[in-house]
Amino acid sequence: MGMMAHTASPDLDVDHERSLDAQPPSSWQTVVWNDPVNLMSYVSHVFRTYFGFDAATAHRLMMAVHHDGHAVVARGPREVMEAHTQAMHDYGLWATVRKDPS
Repeated sequence: MGMMAHTASPDLDVDHERSLDAQPPSSWQTVVWNDPVNLMSYVSHVFRTYFGFDAATAHRLMMAVHHDGHAVVARGPREVMEAHTQAMHDYGLWATVRKDPS
């Protein structure tokens, strides 16, 4: 029995598969929302403690939460943003994950 030559199908072309793998993973955001419970100083403390932000960055983000109603505090893969969101819940803050619109 002879060997049959393999003919590549355009639908299964290896280059096509590589181009799919080369696309960057979609980006997600952790958003912290304003609430009527937590003090501004506590929100800044959480941002510094959990995310490691310096005082100025933590204060700027806290002020965005306070004045704008929310702030994006992190961007990255969905699983990481979900972990950040759960951590914010553990600290008593309101937070959600959303797809990065950019």
